[in-house]
Amino acid sequence: MVKRLYIDTSVFGGYFDEEFEAATRFFFDRIIKNQVQIVVSDILELEIYEAPNHIIEFYESLPDDLIERVKLTEDVLNLSEKYIIEKVVGRINRADCQHIAIATVNNVEALISWNYKHIVNLEKIRGYNAINLKAGYQMLEIRTPNEVFNYEEGQS
Repeated sequence: MVKRLYIDTSVFGGYFDEEFEAATRFFFDRIIKNQVQIVVSDILELEIYEAPNHIIEFYESLPDDLIERVKLTEDVLNLSEKYIIEKVVGRINRADCQHIAIATVNNVEALISWNYKHIVNLEKIRGYNAINLKAGYQMLEIRTPNEVFNYEEGQS
């Protein structure tokens, strides 16, 4: 079965960031070699197309058959608003909440991010998942690119 991974904007930026570059490039190499399904949203695309050209070009260079595009729906908006109402994060982080909600509603295997402040953060993950369970959704795995593949000897 093909893995479906929701990738937020920070991962695309990480491809060109000195701190995250090696791990992010290995991550995308594994995705292309293993035919992992990348799930992206219209929120991600809005953010990507506001990024520097080299990030846009990288995003557009990915094979279309590896990308599943999902939309911001009423269910997503309702769930993301619950994260804010329950104070997992503040209103200023609405886009982060929408990424989490889109990944949850679309039942991906994991959300992948380098955003340690609002997404890949144990306290925040517990908050998001508590709300997901109360709302009738499954818990969402939230990981960094380092945690997705076996990095020993380049095996996945």
